[in-house]
Amino acid sequence: MQCIQCKTPFEISQREIDFCKKIDMSLPTLCPQDRWRELMASRNEWKLYRRKCDATGKEILSAYAPDSPFKVYNNPVWWGGTWDAVEYGRDFDFSRPFFGQFAELQKVVPREGTSIFNSENCDYNSHIRQSRNCYLNSLVAKCEETLYSYWMVEDKDVADCMYTNYSTLCYECTDINNGYNCVMLQESDNCSDCYFSYQLKGCNHCIFSSNLANKSYYCFNKPCAKEQFEEIKNRLLNGSYSRWQEAEKRFQEMRLAAKRRYVHMLNTENCTGDHLYNSRNCENCFDSHDAEDCANSISLGAAKDIYNCYSAGWPDTQMSYYCCVSRGSLDLAFCTYTWFSNKMRYCNSCISSENCFGSISLQHKKYCILNKQYTKEEYEKQVVRVIEHMKKTGEWGQFFPASASPFAYNETAAQDFFPLAKADALKLGYRWRDQDKKEYQSPTLAKIPDSLNDVSDGILAEILACATCKKNYRLIAQELALYRKMKLPLPRLCPSCRHKKRFSMRNPYQLFTRPCQNCQKPILTTYSPDRPEIVYCEACYLKEVH
Repeated sequence: MQCIQCKTPFEISQREIDFCKKIDMSLPTLCPQDRWRELMASRNEWKLYRRKCDATGKEILSAYAPDSPFKVYNNPVWWGGTWDAVEYGRDFDFSRPFFGQFAELQKVVPREGTSIFNSENCDYNSHIRQSRNCYLNSLVAKCEETLYSYWMVEDKDVADCMYTNYSTLCYECTDINNGYNCVMLQESDNCSDCYFSYQLKGCNHCIFSSNLANKSYYCFNKPCAKEQFEEIKNRLLNGSYSRWQEAEKRFQEMRLAAKRRYVHMLNTENCTGDHLYNSRNCENCFDSHDAEDCANSISLGAAKDIYNCYSAGWPDTQMSYYCCVSRGSLDLAFCTYTWFSNKMRYCNSCISSENCFGSISLQHKKYCILNKQYTKEEYEKQVVRVIEHMKKTGEWGQFFPASASPFAYNETAAQDFFPLAKADALKLGYRWRDQDKKEYQSPTLAKIPDSLNDVSDGILAEILACATCKKNYRLIAQELALYRKMKLPLPRLCPSCRHKKRFSMRNPYQLFTRPCQNCQKPILTTYSPDRPEIVYCEACYLKEVH
């Protein structure tokens, strides 16, 4: 088939065809990348704004800007049971398309201000739970003293990291597990005191090294004395920004020369994609674990029979199609933010509900259409009519249109994973939020000292300007203490540009066929054929590295 948006040819597997028949759904008309773009464009993962709670009038931090057309409640009110979403129910108008009616409902039903649960001193975060003393993170669970990081689980004293789990005292690390006291370590597990290194397993006291397993005291991939290791580390990690730049340049050169495993998978069977663990029968899936019988999906955790979804499971979601963020749910299609619900279609932000269609912010409800309550018999008859109507209008089997997204494109996860220029986003029908000029004032500090030793606590009162985008940012006492503890220089980029830089070092969610650069065997990998990295098949990589 050919994608109706980007015109790229794509295939639909027989397994997906059978699943669509099972749930009475038409086949997708977009390629996987454009499907993911649609889903991610419905989710604001980072942006926070000050605005009024529409229930209390008090100022809150929210994912919705002050000029957003939606009604937004602070979390205690939204979850508090003092209001009922069915009060906003309305009849389905069979003379009009469904999506227009849903868009009108969106503007009146209250929305949850932020996604912060069971956390202490974590107001300035997005999508965080069971954490304490965290600042400006997104997608975080069970963390403490974590700063400016993304997709983190059970971390402490960590800053500027992404996909870093069960780790402590880590800075600028990506895709690591069980790390301790590591700086700029990538694609590594069970390591401690490792710096500017890539693809290490079970190592300690390594610097500027790659593709090592169970090694201690290595510099530039060669054994070294403890004194040599400490001399190199202390020379480069002493709080000097110029030394940091030197180390980062060396790291990038070493990283480019390293031999790459064609995928990152462990304990998988019959899977394609990348960063998959303990999974089977997953096709074109990424950043997932304990997944089974899934296809064209990203971020799965304890999930089964998931197709064309972003963030499903975490835990126990089954039979979901074309959904964004589903937890503990069964039999969903075209839903966003669904928690512990079953048999839902085209719903948003529904909790512990079942058998609902085109509804928003329902809690503990059954048999609702456009938030209007029906009996079981009435609901079943009406849903058949609505689906037939949507088939006639061409809406059935399509995700919500770009115009229905509650956020501007550059506020969403889509801008991280599938970045667009403003003109291109507008051409696709998305909104765009222009820069707030108030965030680009002249800084009060002319220059940050090169050495951390020359920085006083007075810098916490200064306004800094990003070296790349010129946006203002400030330091907080918590991060300054971490920099001093780990002998790190002050960052010259704002948190957004640092996040963007880390994203650029990760491969895209796209598979390419290219030959192994050792044996020439064809491999399916996220490294495109025109990229300069050295990429090996599994057998050649294991033979070379281990």
